[in-house]
Amino acid sequence: MTGQEIAFALLGAVAVGSALLVVTTRRLVHAALWLVVSFGALAGGYLVLTAEFVAWVQVLIYVGAIVVLLLFGIMLTRAPIGASAELDSPNRWIAAAVAVATAAVLVTVLVMGFGDERMPLADGGAGSAEELGSAVFRTWVLPFEVLSVLLLASLVGAIVLSRPDVRAKNGDREGER
Repeated sequence: MTGQEIAFALLGAVAVGSALLVVTTRRLVHAALWLVVSFGALAGGYLVLTAEFVAWVQVLIYVGAIVVLLLFGIMLTRAPIGASAELDSPNRWIAAAVAVATAAVLVTVLVMGFGDERMPLADGGAGSAEELGSAVFRTWVLPFEVLSVLLLASLVGAIVLSRPDVRAKNGDREGER
């Protein structure tokens, strides 16, 4: 096992461990901070794979923007910052079983699909800005745009579902008619 493989395995373990803490902690702010650790470990993994551009985009967009936006969202929506019983679900073990089964299926598909195939790492290869831009805006432009619309719809839906005061006002207006 080479040094790169050991570093990649350690970063992967940190990413998986911190991701588990994101979904198991009972404090929203702690979950957001563990998310920063998980995204940072993923960026380190990209660096090990010689995809420097993707690693910096990961740090700038996900760590720098998404997590800050998440923290602002938590603070502005009057979400509970401390430990909350509302964040605990009685379906925790069912959700864990479904997550483990899904992970097992994905790992099985990856192992069956790729087996022992290895891709040589090269500087300026698949992770360079030129290669990534070419792939996104030539080959994958339609899925990229569909994903953008899906993310926007989920954001609007999350805002509507998380604001009970908006639903109450709309319910009052319908009763007035």
